[in-house]
Amino acid sequence: MSAIRHALATRRADDFAAWYQEVVSAADMAEESGVRGCMVIKPWGYGIWERMQRLLDARIKAAGVQNVYFPLFIPLGNFVREAAHVEGFAKEMAVVTHHRLIADGKGGLIPDPAAKLEEPLIVRPTSETIIGDAMSRWVQSWRDLPLLLNQWANVVRWEMRTRMFLRTSEFLWQEGHTAHDSRDDARAETMRALEMYRAFAEEDVALPVIAGEKPENERFPGAVETWSIEAMMQDGKALQAGTSHYLGTNFARAANIRFQDREGVQQFAHTTSWGVSTRMVGGLIMTHGDDDGLRVPPRLAPQQVVILPMLRGDDGDGALVDYCEALRAMVAAQSAFGEPLRVLLDKRPGKAAAKRWDWVRRGAPVLIEVGPRDREAGTVSLLRRDALWGEGGKPAFQTPTREAAAQALPGILAEIQGALFDQAHARRDANIERGITTADALADYFAPGNRYPGWAQVQWARPTGPALDAVVERLKALKLTVRNVPQGAEPADGACLFTGERAVERIIVARSY
Repeated sequence: MSAIRHALATRRADDFAAWYQEVVSAADMAEESGVRGCMVIKPWGYGIWERMQRLLDARIKAAGVQNVYFPLFIPLGNFVREAAHVEGFAKEMAVVTHHRLIADGKGGLIPDPAAKLEEPLIVRPTSETIIGDAMSRWVQSWRDLPLLLNQWANVVRWEMRTRMFLRTSEFLWQEGHTAHDSRDDARAETMRALEMYRAFAEEDVALPVIAGEKPENERFPGAVETWSIEAMMQDGKALQAGTSHYLGTNFARAANIRFQDREGVQQFAHTTSWGVSTRMVGGLIMTHGDDDGLRVPPRLAPQQVVILPMLRGDDGDGALVDYCEALRAMVAAQSAFGEPLRVLLDKRPGKAAAKRWDWVRRGAPVLIEVGPRDREAGTVSLLRRDALWGEGGKPAFQTPTREAAAQALPGILAEIQGALFDQAHARRDANIERGITTADALADYFAPGNRYPGWAQVQWARPTGPALDAVVERLKALKLTVRNVPQGAEPADGACLFTGERAVERIIVARSY
């Protein structure tokens, strides 16, 4: 039996769902708001999202995309024009019908019948339709294209089953919307955004993903093609971490986004949309968390290094704080990943061990404890969050000099970033089964007794219509979905597992969030 006493009451292997909820709470990430399906994102959780925003926004702008902002409310008529789109979101839409409340005579409030809106307003579930309206005004000539826009916003999709960060009725995201003069240019943008998401996930979030095209039944409503990045969580389930859609001219026809081409002929624009949301924060938790709480990749950590002076409430505290202030300045003068190190000196009152475990649960990459003996010796006690435990179930402290610790931190943070990615990558690759060739074998692989089975990569014939519907129903009975057709997968060389016809590609099948 392990001598380690972990910081969380729930183990991942015992109850992954309960463990996840405990991490969100213990790491002080978020809390319930009192409004069903909506959460309060607390400073540490929002700090991680701010880091994601900063890094992803830089990638977006590097491609020549400009940020904009559009209204939260969208007229219902905008959705009605695009039938496939409205059908896909109808069950999730929140609707505003009145603009004023009045007293009901019983101490409460009711909508004023005289304040009913002439046209209901939809609380933004996504912005293709309202941005399409603007594009129809802004695009007149081929010289206006490509038009590359992005907005950071909140959206509302009324969810039946919610879980903080992973599936909430309101969430935060960025949504890119672009218009182009040709199919080739629009598809190139679709693939550029997909590659941007892959690089962001793997390089910044340390989240290994598989990029590929979604099957017909999983496309974004109204899209011609939908592409995704899929990540494996520690319980073997898949998380769709980002999507990029080629919309063809479907939305352009609905919104009348037309332009005069070089020959003077009126053409409909080809459009795209692409997005990543706060769901990525949930993916970070479920990929990197352990039985002691969260582990935040250094590129995303609001504070990469936390210094914890062991204050005793006596006359020696002043000298100890001064020693730590000098250390903080040394650390802040260092750089990692092209930015100055983010360092916090935690001078809150309280026992050092309690503060240490608070930061362990939050997942700060490096903790540095400093006590009176450290100060006298000119050393510090350094603890890496990714390698928390040493022999005998004790924290694996290192004791370099203060100057050596400060100089070593850029390298240590780079090692932690790489180690988290390597661990997740090895775990994912070890849990993708590629040898399944029959439907019975697929069912056995995902049998209830196999608690964390991972994914299956199988061959299929890309069925469509009723044949695809039949496959979807068979998978639904096993609580499975097709995640995507992986880019770079080996060519198909056998029969479709579902139809018996000649396979044309390989797909990832998994349970998912």
